Amino acid sequence: MLWTFTLLLFCIRLSLGMTSMAMESQAELWIESNYPQAPWENITLWCRSPSQMSKKFLLLKDKTHMTWVHLSQKTFQMSFFLGALTESNAGRYRCCYWKEKGWSKPSKILELEAPGQLPKPILWIQAETPPLPGCNVNILCHGWLQDLVFMLFKEGFAEPVDYQVPTGTVAVFSIDHMTPEKEGVYICRTHIQMLPTVWSEPSNPLKLVVAGLYPKPTLTAYPGPIMAPGESLNLRCQGPIYGITFALMKLEDLEKSFYHKKPIKNEAYFLFPNLNIQDSGHYICFYYDGSYRGSLFSDILKIWVTDAFPKTWLLAWPSPVVPVGQNVSLRCLGPVDGVGLALHKKGEDRPLQFLDATSINDNKQFLLHNVTHRDSGIYSCHYHLTWKTSIRMGTHNTVKLVVVDKPPKPTLSAWPRTVFKRGKAITIQCRVSHPVLEFSLEWKEKATFHKFSVDGDFIITNVEGKGTGTYSCSYRVETHPNIWSHRSEPLKLMGPAGVLTWDYILNEALKLSIIIQLAALLLVLLWIRYKWRRFRIREAWFLGTAQVFTMLFIVAALLCCALSLTGLCNGVLTEQTEIIVPTPKPELWAETNFPLAPWKNLTLWCRSPSGSTKEFVLLKDGTGWIATRPASEKVRAAFPLGALSQSHTGSYHCHSWEEMAVSEPSEALELVGTDILPKPVISASPPIRGQELQIRCKGWLAGMEFALYKEGEQEPVQQLGAVGREAFFTIQRMEEKKEGNYSCRTHTATLPFKWSEPSEPLELVIKEMYPKPFFKTWASPVVPLGDRVTFNCSAPHQHMSFILYKDGSEVASSDRAWANPGASEAQFFIISVGIGDGGNYSCRYYDFDIWSEPSDIVELVVTEFFPKPTLLAQPGPVVLPGKNVTLRCQGTLKDMRFALLQEGTQVPLQFKSASGSSVDFLLHTLREEDSGNYSCIYYETTMSNRGSYFSMPLMIWVTDVFPKPWLFAEPSSVVPMGQNVTLWCQGPVRGVGYILRKEGEATSKQLWEFTSNDGAFPITNITSASTGHYSCCYHPDWTSPIKIPPSNTLELIVTGLLPKPSLIAQPGPMVAPGENMTLQCQGELPDSTFVLLKEGIHAPIKLQRPRGYRADFWMPVVRGEDSGIYSCVYYLDTALFVASNHSDSLEIWVTDKPPKPSLSAWPNTVFKLGKDITLQCRGPLPGVEFVLEHDGEEAPQLFSEDGDFVINNVEGKGIGNYSCSYRLQASPDIWSEPSDPLELVGAAGPAAQECTVGNIVRSTLIVVVVVALGVVLAIEWKKWPRLRTRGSETDGRDQTIVLEECNQEGEPGTTTNSPSSTSQGILVEVPAPM
Repeated sequence: MLWTFTLLLFCIRLSLGMTSMAMESQAELWIESNYPQAPWENITLWCRSPSQMSKKFLLLKDKTHMTWVHLSQKTFQMSFFLGALTESNAGRYRCCYWKEKGWSKPSKILELEAPGQLPKPILWIQAETPPLPGCNVNILCHGWLQDLVFMLFKEGFAEPVDYQVPTGTVAVFSIDHMTPEKEGVYICRTHIQMLPTVWSEPSNPLKLVVAGLYPKPTLTAYPGPIMAPGESLNLRCQGPIYGITFALMKLEDLEKSFYHKKPIKNEAYFLFPNLNIQDSGHYICFYYDGSYRGSLFSDILKIWVTDAFPKTWLLAWPSPVVPVGQNVSLRCLGPVDGVGLALHKKGEDRPLQFLDATSINDNKQFLLHNVTHRDSGIYSCHYHLTWKTSIRMGTHNTVKLVVVDKPPKPTLSAWPRTVFKRGKAITIQCRVSHPVLEFSLEWKEKATFHKFSVDGDFIITNVEGKGTGTYSCSYRVETHPNIWSHRSEPLKLMGPAGVLTWDYILNEALKLSIIIQLAALLLVLLWIRYKWRRFRIREAWFLGTAQVFTMLFIVAALLCCALSLTGLCNGVLTEQTEIIVPTPKPELWAETNFPLAPWKNLTLWCRSPSGSTKEFVLLKDGTGWIATRPASEKVRAAFPLGALSQSHTGSYHCHSWEEMAVSEPSEALELVGTDILPKPVISASPPIRGQELQIRCKGWLAGMEFALYKEGEQEPVQQLGAVGREAFFTIQRMEEKKEGNYSCRTHTATLPFKWSEPSEPLELVIKEMYPKPFFKTWASPVVPLGDRVTFNCSAPHQHMSFILYKDGSEVASSDRAWANPGASEAQFFIISVGIGDGGNYSCRYYDFDIWSEPSDIVELVVTEFFPKPTLLAQPGPVVLPGKNVTLRCQGTLKDMRFALLQEGTQVPLQFKSASGSSVDFLLHTLREEDSGNYSCIYYETTMSNRGSYFSMPLMIWVTDVFPKPWLFAEPSSVVPMGQNVTLWCQGPVRGVGYILRKEGEATSKQLWEFTSNDGAFPITNITSASTGHYSCCYHPDWTSPIKIPPSNTLELIVTGLLPKPSLIAQPGPMVAPGENMTLQCQGELPDSTFVLLKEGIHAPIKLQRPRGYRADFWMPVVRGEDSGIYSCVYYLDTALFVASNHSDSLEIWVTDKPPKPSLSAWPNTVFKLGKDITLQCRGPLPGVEFVLEHDGEEAPQLFSEDGDFVINNVEGKGIGNYSCSYRLQASPDIWSEPSDPLELVGAAGPAAQECTVGNIVRSTLIVVVVVALGVVLAIEWKKWPRLRTRGSETDGRDQTIVLEECNQEGEPGTTTNSPSSTSQGILVEVPAPM
């Protein structure tokens, strides 16, 4: 029965998709004997640990007698010698091994009964899939000895069902497709292979049954599925059949929570008299008959054991503000299933409505129809139990339902901010939580101003400063279109703040430069038009051309200006980033050399977190300009005030100036008197119920002590000593009683105390909040300058607005109206990361008056500012699974924050801050999947998270065996006598040494390489004594139990001591891919070992020891990569590794088509009179026939075996383009590709003379034409002496005469073909000035 339930246990585990819990490592016990036919004559018991090494092993006999061994070194297995089996040492044996915290689980029981008998085997099952009808079952039989025959028998059958002869001590019998016919009782027996008459005793019987033959039962809980600790619970399992046995199991712990009971009629009760938290979980039950035929499993029943219900959450839809007569639904959410809910209203004694568990599963809600003013109030929901229990009801949120005649006022916001930028518009967003027919926007400064919008967005521009002012909005709904809501709170829009940005300056400069260029070009154009009338013709032609180019330039400038208005011409200046990170605000504090009376000499300091700050400005009361100081190397400046007087009282803040930008103001430092400390500033994040809250009090001066006060209490709530210029008060758990107004004060550290004024009050009120969003970067948050970063903020609710924060300040927002309908996330972009973009980012989302908790912080680190650190592993980079390793990151600067990263993961694994220049990262309980490359960086947190370069990656191996190194020789392992060779031991593990071993030598060469993966072992002036078998392995400098395997074996061979062999290829040096080839190496001496080598490969390709003088290296199915240059050597078996000279090199080609040859001409490619030219065709293969082809000839002209072709130029037939190709004599049908063409040209033959005469005639005609044109031009130049340029003889004559002569020559009736007639038409149209 026990084995039957084991089978059902595996069935349940697998059928429900549960992952079995990790079993405790069990020792393994077996027998070895040197008498295979009579093992009982000499028995040795072996005990082995399956997972870890141990120093202690224990052998138990019959649970009383113990034999244990304590070793000096750890090992995986240990032997216990028994000798011949007698009556005294017969019995039941088990063994175990010592783990870190105690002995392991004992092995299976080995029964040694009597001499002459084999040990009794044991039988158990291993279910691969649920043993329902059609599944597979594996039956395992353990025989304790090796080389036995295993037989599986089934009750009722004389012959064995199956038999196995395994190599080990366990046989696996598989029963496929389990059916009721295969049910029954099984046993196994063993016998010796050579003695089939010597059998073991039968194993324990194993009964197999098929589950799932009966209908599933029902499982219910009484009094209910949710109970308090200490109460009692009955689980009832009911089936349709009487007189059957029921079983109950808990899915979280199948092996320890298996209960079975006899039935009462057709049901059984499982009592839990005293519940505890561990009894919570998922339960199922089933039943089985006397033949162990089981039913299907019941539905899963979830049991809760808790002392308090979890919180419920109530939401109102469509809005908690409802006009009279509308419907509203209230939905109650909670993590507990199968429990009813009740709706309560404050002031009512009884619940208003109920929802049972079925209605909740159907997603039903509480509905309020046709609401009136009486339905207004505060609603909440609770779990509703139908049984008695002592569980405390948990907390719950409340919803305030408001029923109004007039819709409530909306919210009004501005995007991206309420301050206009030059040339930018602002979008005013009017929002409500329910559907709206129309929105209206009013402007306080202009009564007649009205804008309407359907989506609530209004775009406001600030042309001529007419957009500033105070705005408000209202809306109306579709059900009451004549009723407008209350107006929103006023929103004030202000003009530009006067801060100049690069974008604004460049845009304005571009516009101004285009205007100036256009004005200058127009002036040039007018000047050209004016000069046109006064210049001579040649200068007028020049100015006309200039005018055309000027007009084209003007048109291009106008086009660029038009495009710039649409953002195409000056696209570089358009704003591309979604996140506009402002200049970080500086820090302001005070210092004094009178700690007991600081007001006697006070100096204000201003420091900026940005490294590009140029100057600092100190202001008083927001307007008074005190002083300007340049930034020092530490990016700070001092403003000494001296002894405080009444004129010094006021509020101070400072700005930092960068190039063309001014930062936000620092926090205000308030001096309230001449003998009073500055007023501190108090702040805190929004309080969250049940969580810790820190209250920050900034006191401006170092060495002061702090006190926290709560309104209504005289004494301080908390006090802190001198901890710098600020203190953090902690409220461990925020509750309603901790709400109120808080303030803080500072005082001097010694008596008599001098106190500051109290800070402004800080109101702490617990508000209901949405859960925090999920915040991440799409890529790694560790980025170099210029990279793109995308932040993703996602919420569990839809229709939300999102805010992005950097170092606690808002930097960007994404309104829900911009997202897709139903969107629940927002993305924020930094297109190109800059110096000041690093920092701590977070996000929140909100829906009108309900905000979420802040998200987790993402640290954005901008790298490549500081030198890279180094990363080392201690004790080493190779670690056993389950062990720890420490990674030390060593930087160059102190007081930095460090981050550890792993290749393949986006988010850093760990962050740590250090006061020194290094930090240790501890990796716990490593697994094999933790193997990989690790790196680290360091960065400063006070200067926008500016970081270093990445360290060199460090490979961490999590394994029980070192990765195998590789040994090779350079330039080759076959080396001529007297030359040098380097043996390289190469492995992937860094920071370890290497050991080189030679077979037959006890000593080893060591080389330590902490900065390289490679170990080099040079061998100079190699001799025959250097030859042999070499191997290498790692040599770590730390103690490690990890197994270190050797590398491959390298044979070092020295050549030059025997006559060289010959190497030929059969059928030839060129074969097609896929064919076979044989390389024959012929030596001079018999009984030799032949070695085949290939150029470019360090090690020999093949070795062969033939009988005779020749070795045939067969290369079947060659491929393209088998092409190359081969050679061979041989050495005698009596003198190993002392080899011959290399054979001559043989180049092998594996190709369908031989490579093309080269074609050249001797002595050159130009024919001389009476001389011939020899064309030389050369190919890479021997034993070929060449053919020469001439362009224009249909068939090849000449054939040659040596590739030389003699060409003459009789009658000019030798000139033209030639090419050649070749074919192998062994394969006459395969031709190579043709060579590159070669052109032969003629020079001195009869044909060449004819060509030369023709060229001379043509050249003479060209010269005659050019001379004739020159004469014509000279004659025309003589006719126009007055049109010469300035500086000629006629420069002094008046232009009027020239124009009159031209007019006379161009009178009507006169005709001429001279070129001047063309000029006449031009000059007649130009009026001559008097």
